[in-house]
Formats: sequence, structure tokens, C-alpha cells
Amino acid sequence: MKKILVSACLMGYECRYKGDGCKCEKVLELSKDNIVIPVCPEQLGGLSTPRLPAEIADGKVIAQNGIDVTAEYNLGADFAVEIAKANKVDYCVLKANSPSCGKGVIYDGTFSGAKTNGNGIAAQKLINAGFTVKTENEI
Repeated sequence: MKKILVSACLMGYECRYKGDGCKCEKVLELSKDNIVIPVCPEQLGGLSTPRLPAEIADGKVIAQNGIDVTAEYNLGADFAVEIAKANKVDYCVLKANSPSCGKGVIYDGTFSGAKTNGNGIAAQKLINAGFTVKTENEI
């Protein structure tokens, strides 16, 4: 039995920016034989649900209305790392493409749907802390 930190939206929690979840059957399967710890870094950072979409541009997280929400994303990411450490998780499964949870590929900051290479804020901080991070597409 493993301990796995997961993006809460992948468990079906309605915490995404538009107020919905994105339940992933592969993640739900993991929860049958493992301890799954759901987190939403954006909510942990104090952002409401629903909220405006945000993307990373020039190292900052900017909401669609131009407001800089980098501090909230950093705070939520720091809490996610602390939760992962406190629970001694074996690995993390995070939401692909997200400015918080994306790993390897994220939206490019233009709000056009285009993507670029990179990691979300929480994914990067978890990697920096020594955790293995996967997206739902990699399990």
C-alpha cells in the first residue's frame, strides 16, 4: 500500500477554476489499494472556487483579468509540499497542464489553449522537494 498525493479534482472534487471536477477513473482505481491524499493547491493558497483561469507567463501566474496570483499559487504549493512531507507520500499524481499541478507541459500564458514545456508551481516545488510527480496521463 502506497501513500499518494493527488490533485483533488482528479478524485472528482469540484475545486477546479470553473467549479467542476475532472474525475479520473485511473486515479479512483489507485484509491482502492492505496492511501490517497487529495489536495487543491489553488484552494490551499486562498483562491476561491470558481475563479478566473490563470496561466504562467514570464515566471508569474496571471489570472485572465491580468491580476498577478503568483503569491497564492506559491502559498498553496508550499502547503502541498508540507502535506506531502507530513504524510511521507510515495509519489504524487497531479492534473496535467495546470499552472499549479502540470508536469512537463503547461498552458503557455496566452489563454489561447496553446501549451509549452514547463511545470506548474506545485509540481515544481514537489519535484524540488524530492517527490516523484506524475500526471493522470502517466499512470
